[in-house]
Amino acid sequence: MTGYNHLFIPGPTNIPEQVRQAMNLPMEDMRSPRYPELTLPLFADVKKVFKNENGRVFIYPSSGTGAWEAAMTNVLSPGDRVLMSRFGQFSHLWVDMAERLGFEVDCLDMEWGTGVPVELYAERLSADKAHSIKAVFVTHNETATGVTSDVAAVRAALDACNHPALLFVDGVSSIGSIDFRQDEWGVDCAVSGSQKGFMLPAGLGFLSVSQKALEAAKTARHMRCYFSFDDMIKTNDTGYFPYTPPTQLLRGLRAALDLIFEEGLENIFARHHHLANGVRAAVSAWGLKLCATEPKWHSDTVSAIRVPEGVDGAEVIRHAYRTYNTSLGSGLSKVAGKVFRIGHLGSLNEVMVLGALSAAELTLLDCGVKIEPGSGVGAAISQFRSAAAASTAKAA
Repeated sequence: MTGYNHLFIPGPTNIPEQVRQAMNLPMEDMRSPRYPELTLPLFADVKKVFKNENGRVFIYPSSGTGAWEAAMTNVLSPGDRVLMSRFGQFSHLWVDMAERLGFEVDCLDMEWGTGVPVELYAERLSADKAHSIKAVFVTHNETATGVTSDVAAVRAALDACNHPALLFVDGVSSIGSIDFRQDEWGVDCAVSGSQKGFMLPAGLGFLSVSQKALEAAKTARHMRCYFSFDDMIKTNDTGYFPYTPPTQLLRGLRAALDLIFEEGLENIFARHHHLANGVRAAVSAWGLKLCATEPKWHSDTVSAIRVPEGVDGAEVIRHAYRTYNTSLGSGLSKVAGKVFRIGHLGSLNEVMVLGALSAAELTLLDCGVKIEPGSGVGAAISQFRSAAAASTAKAA
């Protein structure tokens, strides 16, 4: 097929050419005296993306799942009680990991399409007079359903009852794309991965920790080796790693961070919101619904779009790939066959989003969905132009 594949899944995301070129270099000596000139600024700059001034960041050769495990095994002890909620495939996997690692999991199962139940968390925390809950977990952005939860509200619930539990946040598909403020929100362990807002291939797991988490790690009793904070701290402080690091990915990370700071985090958050509004306008014009049940749950990085009854969402994805050389995100677990997903995060602009919507619209028509040709794309164009006009008027 002529042309190139159009990638509109929620990760891995599109890699900017500057980042790709930065990784296209010969192998280098990760023990050389000059290597810290690369790594020490990387640790400092990744902290800035998390908005963590007081703690430290760990960069693991792993996916975000590895950073999940690093957070739990370094900071908690076997049998610790943790409060979690499950409302999508990735929040489910985090619960599954906690159970398999031997924690006592107090899990609240919620409707898929909703998010973290802050009110129920507040009730459980208020009732926990003995402070047996050692950590509270928040999936900031549930990638499977296109749902974003309110981390700041969970911190407020902890503070309201003066509960000392640690706050863990999965920000794999949010950090670097959606507003996140680790210090301000009192987040103790924040997890992300390289293949989303950081605009890199998969392979780096980021874990940003607070001083409170670092102190807890000194007495935590869980077994760990590869992910040990102690091993990482000893070597990271001198600019090295306790094992072979992915040197090319780290070179790409340098280029990606430079692009992030050039645009500015606040501008990046605004851009993602702007692009997401265009996708949501298209979905509405098609007469379809998002998996997210209410606007308060809408994600600015991924939209999970429900297909009509009688239409197979998996076939929509297959047809888009085979016929239009476009990769859309699949439905996972409980929503498999019921949704398709459009990832709108990372290195993306309006024209790219319109391309995703065009391919989705063509595919929906081919699959028998009764929509007006051009309706979704036209609605997105109107949304983008209206936002541009409003921005111009405000600037004037």
